[in-house]
Amino acid sequence: MSEDPTESGRLRARKAPTAFRTISEVADDLHIPQHVLRFWETKFPQLKPLKRGGGRRYYRPEDIALLRRVSDLLYTQGYTIKGVQRLLREGGLAEGEAEAPQPELEAPPGSLRAVLEELEELAEELHAIAGR
Repeated sequence: MSEDPTESGRLRARKAPTAFRTISEVADDLHIPQHVLRFWETKFPQLKPLKRGGGRRYYRPEDIALLRRVSDLLYTQGYTIKGVQRLLREGGLAEGEAEAPQPELEAPPGSLRAVLEELEELAEELHAIAGR
């Protein structure tokens, strides 16, 4: 059975890469709910989709690229919203930059060693319990 674009609301004609996209198209492409995209607009002032009559949003290709990068930083690399905001303010949000999340607060090196030692002790105890 062939799919007819008139029967299925999900099939759309391919748009040019430079074409503006609606919020539903962007949400579908990025697999991010529309309400999250609207929320990100409040947190990241750099996101400024064109708004037409009735408040309908149209995202430019550069908006979509920024949304894709923000999504990657938040969901894949583990940044917080504040961390991404800081990257945007400092201009360090270019693709490929900041491979690892930066800690929000620097922990003293001694405290990290103590945590590591405690984790190793717990691992040994778990191995001993599992061996019974």
